[in-house]
Amino acid sequence: MQSLFAASIALGLMTIVAEAHEFKIGDLTIDHPWSRQTPPMAPVGVAYLTIKNDGAETDRLIGGSAERSEGFELHTSENRDGVARMRRLKDGVAIGPGETIELKPLGTHIMLTGLTAPIKAGETFAGTLVFERAGTLDVEFAVQGPGAPAPQRDGHEEHSR
Repeated sequence: MQSLFAASIALGLMTIVAEAHEFKIGDLTIDHPWSRQTPPMAPVGVAYLTIKNDGAETDRLIGGSAERSEGFELHTSENRDGVARMRRLKDGVAIGPGETIELKPLGTHIMLTGLTAPIKAGETFAGTLVFERAGTLDVEFAVQGPGAPAPQRDGHEEHSR
């Protein structure tokens, strides 16, 4: 009975850590990198996160990589005249001084192209973000199930560089 209780506590803590995690590089804080589960043969996946710039200068997310994909692209979705369109952001995403930006569903996001393995709910996978000024940062994406809401920002585990 005691080991069952301990296992329940451990599982609960793993869920909290998977949903609430933060990474830092220079003046930037990257909050809750996450992705959605994909169907088994999907060629692409998506990833999301929040970036806060506590510095005095603009920085820019210009690229990255993920262990589950061959490609990593920054995209934005726009709704024009009732038609949703997605376009690639070749110049990256700017984060101004004191600004917080959110890469989220139906907005600006990371497109993971050429998936090498399915992305499964409850798992995590490694990724790297490349910033114009701050440099390169290793992160971990927590995978949510289909239709799951974005992780909430009510606690954090911090990883600094």
